[in-house]
Amino acid sequence: MAEFDVAHVEPGGPAHRYSEGKLAVTKLSVGPFDNNVYVLTDPDSMETLVVDAANEAERVIEQLRGLTVVGIVTTHRHPDHTFALREVLSATGAWSGAHPADADDIPVRPDRPLEHGAVLPVGQFEVRVLHTPGHTEGSISFQLPHAQLLTGDALFPGGVGKTEGESAFRTAIDSVERHVFVLPPETRVSPGHGDDTHVGREAPHLEEWRERGW
Repeated sequence: MAEFDVAHVEPGGPAHRYSEGKLAVTKLSVGPFDNNVYVLTDPDSMETLVVDAANEAERVIEQLRGLTVVGIVTTHRHPDHTFALREVLSATGAWSGAHPADADDIPVRPDRPLEHGAVLPVGQFEVRVLHTPGHTEGSISFQLPHAQLLTGDALFPGGVGKTEGESAFRTAIDSVERHVFVLPPETRVSPGHGDDTHVGREAPHLEEWRERGW
């Protein structure tokens, strides 16, 4: 694989526009926890799906200017991923979606339950929902029509996201083994915080993580 661009962004800094794929993907870091917001846009229709309206609502809304936001989806229930959700929904009139297992703990009750295998149209493109629990019971990832996966806090460079207890850790490991590490090695992994990685870099370390625990 050619030198991998980790798509580094910083809070308050410029957004990153990915070069791969015909579905336009923009990454923006917001808030004190360096949360990544992803904006997925069909460049023909300008229909847009937002993944994690995490913080800095005004900044997110400015990023969406001129786009037709059809939906805002939340990877999981933790507050640092939902601080701006109510305000961005109000500004855009979009529907909201999350997994039912996390829905009760999200500030705005989701309009759409996002179960494993659900397909979300974004203009001419389709985004597929993968249920990747462990970090929370309702954690979900989003598989894009090119080789890119938005994992929320389910997977980062170097391991799965923090879990509460051994059972949740085993669930997190099982999730990435079943649903992420079966994808091609070149698949880009874009997490809910920080830099990107790819399946080929992370998958060989699964047993190390399993032995390390959390």
